[in-house]
Amino acid sequence: MKHIAACFLISIASITAYGADPSGLGTLDFRQVVTRAKDRVFPSLVFLKCLQESHETGKKQAHEIAGSGVLISSGGELLTNWHVVDKAIQVRCLLFDGRNFDAEVVGSDKDLDLALVRLKAPKGAKPFPCAEIGESSLLKEGDFVMAMGAPWGLTRSVSIGIISCTRRYLESNSDYSLWLQTDASISPGNSGGPLVNTAGQVIGINTLGTFFGGDMGFSVPSSTIREILPRLRQYGDVKWSWTGLRLQPIRDFDRNVYFEGTEGAIVASTDEASPARQSGIRDLDRILSINGKKVTALTSEELPAIRRMIALLPVDSPAIMVLVRDSTRQTVRLTPRIKGRVEGKELDCPRWDLTVKAINQFDNPNLYFYCKEGVFIYGIRYPGNAASSELRREDIILSINEEPVKTLDDVRRIWQRSKDGIDSTTRLTFKVLRGGLMNQIILDYARDYERE
Repeated sequence: MKHIAACFLISIASITAYGADPSGLGTLDFRQVVTRAKDRVFPSLVFLKCLQESHETGKKQAHEIAGSGVLISSGGELLTNWHVVDKAIQVRCLLFDGRNFDAEVVGSDKDLDLALVRLKAPKGAKPFPCAEIGESSLLKEGDFVMAMGAPWGLTRSVSIGIISCTRRYLESNSDYSLWLQTDASISPGNSGGPLVNTAGQVIGINTLGTFFGGDMGFSVPSSTIREILPRLRQYGDVKWSWTGLRLQPIRDFDRNVYFEGTEGAIVASTDEASPARQSGIRDLDRILSINGKKVTALTSEELPAIRRMIALLPVDSPAIMVLVRDSTRQTVRLTPRIKGRVEGKELDCPRWDLTVKAINQFDNPNLYFYCKEGVFIYGIRYPGNAASSELRREDIILSINEEPVKTLDDVRRIWQRSKDGIDSTTRLTFKVLRGGLMNQIILDYARDYERE
């Protein structure tokens, strides 16, 4: 066994780099390849500490979160994850050379979990070291990669593994992009750090990690990043278009459903009052082309690219779709709308001991089904007055003391009156919708849990 292990180690040490390495390093000792790639990227690694505001516990709280990033321009632009800087009121960055800077979020996108951040460097600061963005489409299963970052809030590190899947589809996380799957360790704190090939190029941003059933990590491919990066710079977000189309592959193995034909993508459904439904597109239509460009999704892995293409269509500009319905080819004009916010705003209501949030079509589809516009209870403090009254999370607030509630401003106005003692009572009647059923609940906020 010792002899076998020794042979294995010798083999690993002398592996040459092929595939995704365009740098001419293919004949080097593997340890030299790793060292050279690491040395190219390490100076551009950034350790982030962000102070975020959260309303999930029933009151507004600030907490610190750590993550990683990688500089991509000499002017101080860096890539990281959306969830690292989301709702951040302060972003601090520590560079490889020990310098530290405050930073601002230039743009972010929840759907791809990506953010573009810029260091607040003083005038005359020397150029920052930056990493080169490579091309993830050149990767193959088995190619060696390195995950870099600051896991567990520690100093910079590198873990080595291979690309185990270049086109991983995760149903609940693959709306607009597939993932690079790797067995290089991606731990908490690695979020936002780069996935690097043997040429020392960034070919992904590390985002998801799992420790169950094997050490697997998932990264946003650089090919997707290249496509949306200019939009983050220009607009501050991607500005996705929305059509209300829900697509299904022709060969849907997971649902054991198979359709005729080998071209196109199947319309699984269309959202109510959506541009797709208004254009006359129906369930089970098979879309063949969009603005003259052929589209095909034989399997689920091909859906994200089509969804991304549709979501990047110009807003308020008709797109021409050719489809097949009942064996007949038809042409329809579909005019996308701006997707807008994908998460509702939040409000803290001290003394009531709850927080509320605006219902959002994309963030809370289960609540949007009942109310297209409204407010729901986002967090409840324990112990607290809301908890004692048996109000619950995701209760949709219809009215308070018979005053209709449609927006956060409605709740803010009623809460302000109760806070200022304008009302003579400390009891409020909440009419809420819970699971489609109406409930009337009395909230007594006479007790001050904050001072106890």
